[in-house]
Amino acid sequence: MTDFLVKRFVKDYENVGDAQVRTSYGVLASCVGIGCNVFLFVLKLLVGLAVHSVSVMSDAFNNLSDAASSIISFIGVRMAGQPADAKHPFGHGRIEYIAALIVSFLVIEVGWTLFKSSFDKVLHPNELSFRLLSVAILTASVSVKLWMAYFNRKLGQRIDSSVMRATAADSLGDVLTTTATILTLAVYGIWGVNIDGLVGVAVSVIIMVAGVQIARDTLSPLLGEPIRPEVYQQITQFVESYEGIIGSHDLIVHNYGPAKSMASIHAEVPNNVEIEKSHEVIDQIEREAAERLGILLVIHMDPVAVNDEKLIHYRSLTEEAAQELAPGISLHDFRLVRGERQINLIFDLVVPYDFPAAEEEELKWQLNRAVQEKDAVCCCVITLERSFCAAE
Repeated sequence: MTDFLVKRFVKDYENVGDAQVRTSYGVLASCVGIGCNVFLFVLKLLVGLAVHSVSVMSDAFNNLSDAASSIISFIGVRMAGQPADAKHPFGHGRIEYIAALIVSFLVIEVGWTLFKSSFDKVLHPNELSFRLLSVAILTASVSVKLWMAYFNRKLGQRIDSSVMRATAADSLGDVLTTTATILTLAVYGIWGVNIDGLVGVAVSVIIMVAGVQIARDTLSPLLGEPIRPEVYQQITQFVESYEGIIGSHDLIVHNYGPAKSMASIHAEVPNNVEIEKSHEVIDQIEREAAERLGILLVIHMDPVAVNDEKLIHYRSLTEEAAQELAPGISLHDFRLVRGERQINLIFDLVVPYDFPAAEEEELKWQLNRAVQEKDAVCCCVITLERSFCAAE
């Protein structure tokens, strides 16, 4: 069903890097969400009124909030797909995140309202009426929500959309709440015990937790996320694949919406190659990064001594000491300053972003000592930097 809908309603569906194609995916997901949730709302509301169940009706209004969320997502996706202009030269992609943030507040509000009504039912319970048809209809709604979760997760993976992945997680939460509602009716039908209000409270809490989680997932890209390891590898391998580039470091990626990123990186070039030739390679990489990766890439060129055997030796010695001390750290911008009795090894040392600040000086001291144990004339002059890449 998912592939059928995509092929039927998304033109050029395989070109997921295109902004218009991504917008079409978002519109499709929103329309499917609106249709399914309105249908489930009407169905559950009728069932809830028939059996006098606040937990069933609370579940129905949860579906209504999901429909409203899909409408807001639809508007957000359409606005996010607008091209860049003079006031927004990086496009409008972040509107999608803002729309999702609004949705999260709506979900939290619905959850809070239902919590209050359900708590009142705990204090003043209503009589329920068990009907097998009601349980059957709610069970069918669980199947619909499971499919919606699968649908949004698959589309989210296909176009790398955190908003769709959050929607999928929200649908799985709905599966849990509806299952709890079925349990309420089953318990009443079998043992005559009314746990409607308690289950309603539990459902409302789950709804509010889902809203908070969506808000957290949405705020993360707005505030600035670390670079995912696969994105880090993709960009660095792309840059280093060009002839004349011998390494790279200091990659930073700024997100301006799904599939809309700007990045900067330092590319290492041999210092014995004419600067015009290296600059030509750098320009080529920047052009082709925009075409093939869809990223506005800005490259800083770092010359590296490739024929200085002393420098190569001491860099290798220092890298070996660093790996023995703390695997995973790296160094760059390595240079030598030779004195009469001492050789200063000057370089930048890169550690994970969450490396404790209190241990920075200790790490520098330990590395300096480890290098001196290998060669007593060396003295390390270290500038510590933090990686913007997320942990594996």
